[in-house]
Amino acid sequence: MIPPGKTIGIIGGGQLGRMLSIAAANLGYRSAIYAPEPSGPAADVSARWVQGSYDDVAALQAFAQGVDVITYEFENIPVAPLESLRVPLAPHPRALATAQDRATEKAFVQAIGGRPAPWAVVSSREDLDAAVKLIGAPAILKTRRFGYDGKGQARLKDAADADEAWAALAWAPAVLEGFVDFEREFSIVIVRGADGTTAIWDPVLNVHEDGILALSAVPAQLDEATVAAAKALAGKIVAELDYVGVLAIEYFDTAEGPVFNEMAPRVHNSGHWTIEGAVTSQFENHIRAICGLPLGSTARAAPRVEMRNLIGAQAGDWDMILSDPAAHLHLYGKGQARPGRKMGHVTKLFFE
Repeated sequence: MIPPGKTIGIIGGGQLGRMLSIAAANLGYRSAIYAPEPSGPAADVSARWVQGSYDDVAALQAFAQGVDVITYEFENIPVAPLESLRVPLAPHPRALATAQDRATEKAFVQAIGGRPAPWAVVSSREDLDAAVKLIGAPAILKTRRFGYDGKGQARLKDAADADEAWAALAWAPAVLEGFVDFEREFSIVIVRGADGTTAIWDPVLNVHEDGILALSAVPAQLDEATVAAAKALAGKIVAELDYVGVLAIEYFDTAEGPVFNEMAPRVHNSGHWTIEGAVTSQFENHIRAICGLPLGSTARAAPRVEMRNLIGAQAGDWDMILSDPAAHLHLYGKGQARPGRKMGHVTKLFFE
């Protein structure tokens, strides 16, 4: 157990690092940030910021000497440098390695009984033709690595779109995914403690706009069998990976049950509602887990909760948002409100 008063190292200094730092401070911990940028959203609320490359082993090892445990808020970082660190690191790098590669991730989930959308590995233009014949179209081509918020993806309406889609991904290793006939998208956010205990928040309905999460809401209006199957797979994933911390899994809700979409080995945007909407937020429970503390309750704090992301210029409406006394506003302290950039979020609890 790592007691309060110690320092938590967080790799990545974005909004997730910011909210982790706030949760850590509430429990009596200091946070130190390691990131390649000179500053970022987490700088305002952390005790120390260390600038360094994610693949700089020497710099990471020096950073590790000044902290008591390390976690990360961003999964697109090299695994090998993390494996060289001599302080506790949670979640384990194997979770990072699994989630970083879509093909590895899907194969892993299939091996433990999960069901992803139909998929095939695409390493060449010829592979893409074969994948289209196998899976059919429409389909979506995704880079195996470094894609998020709709980036690194290209849609194929039919086989004639293959050249354009392949070029759009700059000929990077990819997977082709068949479309799934689904009713809604939802997430399961689960936390696993160092002692193997787990807790799961209520499933959350996700609504995306232009590939970016716009709205998360609970309850998600799912049938009991779907929820049970989704939670069961989440439990298998964290057990198989010997996972410690918060992990989010995105699913498609289909007539045949939940279809696995992807997972994130970290706190997640679809769990932001838990800050006000649950007894214990995903951020606090992540800190509890990586420090070996007992997990807090994941019970919902209101009959209905909605979290809306503030994308780009929407954050400029902060004064109008705050005119609603029921609104909980979170601004991330980012500078430029670029289109598609998550600048903050607002949460509302409904008791009627």
